[in-house]
Amino acid sequence: MRTLTSVEAQNRFGELLDAAQREPVTVTRRGRPVAFVVSPQDMREVLDARNQRSKAVAEFEAWSVQARKHAKPAANKLTQEQINELVREAR
Repeated sequence: MRTLTSVEAQNRFGELLDAAQREPVTVTRRGRPVAFVVSPQDMREVLDARNQRSKAVAEFEAWSVQARKHAKPAANKLTQEQINELVREAR
């Protein structure tokens, strides 16, 4: 990944845009990353991944709600350690 300072990015903006079409570019200020410049295709991929993640989280949360409704009362008394042990045993 290419890196430019904010001053370089300002002074060579056209070059920055061209470089971002090939690979993401990090823009730094005082040695710290402050921005990334990416191509439209890369941005679409990031947004698609974010949407897929959000959908997966929502589906898991919905499943979790249903699982809690069907769980036996004793399941609510299990500690995280006990749950982890049951999972290890099931593998």
